[in-house]
Amino acid sequence: MLGAYRPRTDAIVSESAQAASQQPAAPSQEPAPVSIRRRLAALVYESVLLFGIVFAAGLAFSLALQQRNGYTHHNLMAAWIICVTGAYFVGFWHKGGQTLPMQTWRLRVVGPDGKPPTLARAVLRYLAAWLWFLPPLVLHPLLDLSIPHTLVLAGCWFVIWAASARFARDRQFLHDRIAGTRIVAIARQGATTHRADRSPVAVR
Repeated sequence: MLGAYRPRTDAIVSESAQAASQQPAAPSQEPAPVSIRRRLAALVYESVLLFGIVFAAGLAFSLALQQRNGYTHHNLMAAWIICVTGAYFVGFWHKGGQTLPMQTWRLRVVGPDGKPPTLARAVLRYLAAWLWFLPPLVLHPLLDLSIPHTLVLAGCWFVIWAASARFARDRQFLHDRIAGTRIVAIARQGATTHRADRSPVAVR
């Protein structure tokens, strides 16, 4: 009697597996661009954290060289801070694609293959990111601008640079397009688990 039910059970399992195999595969889609507002919010958080890094780097430099005022070895100090901040950003981008503020806002920088950028791309992205601030800083001594005028110019340049992403096809900032990287959003873990729990089961 028990053996009589086995062919029927095998047939049901076979039909279910065949139906599952015939279902069309979901088309692969590029992730939707992260909003500019969200990226700027992460940038503000990054600036707060970066202030602490720059302060610690400057303090270490001053103590090591016994700097008595801000004009002593100021060019060397600027180069030191650029190297320290570069090591911070390049290291986190290359290792996992995220700094601490990017983890908070669930953002990740990736290369063309969808993985964290290579070391060369991470370095290029860091250097290109200086275009956010470099033009006003260069014009400050060249045009003999006052500090208030330089700040106004820097603010205008910042707005123009951020707004340029709206005209890009992928809504990425210019330094990402230069480096061949992009910012993508990371889904919440709870939402991913919830969708997985609701997925249909072919054979029970």
